[in-house]
Amino acid sequence: MRTLGIDYGDSRVGVAITDALGITAQGLETINHNGNDKVLLRRLDEIFEKYPEVDTIVVGMPYNMDGTKTIRAEVTEKFIHKLKCKYNKLKIETIDERLTTVAAHKTMNFLDVNKTKKRGIVDTISAVYILEMYMNKK
Repeated sequence: MRTLGIDYGDSRVGVAITDALGITAQGLETINHNGNDKVLLRRLDEIFEKYPEVDTIVVGMPYNMDGTKTIRAEVTEKFIHKLKCKYNKLKIETIDERLTTVAAHKTMNFLDVNKTKKRGIVDTISAVYILEMYMNKK
């Protein structure tokens, strides 16, 4: 079975997936939805069609550094509710996503990624980190 990792944002969502054995995480894509969750859910339908063995979705939950919930956390919780309603056969979990975007930027800087390409892949890399944290926690 596979696990799908999601870095949910206002206009872009990073998506990552485990390999068939659940050992490694790979970035799939960044979905531009511009605040329209219907567009996002349609794309997720296509991903689940391509990867029917996905049994778990892990969504990064944005917390403040002191552990309190952010305003974004409330928006993310509403999105998670939509996921639970639509994909009720899948296990849906959250994981603390603090500093995943910072780590993604550090990785891109280390790899000397072109500044114009960073915006398009930072969310995907963050989703990979979210998924890796979940895998390590398990």
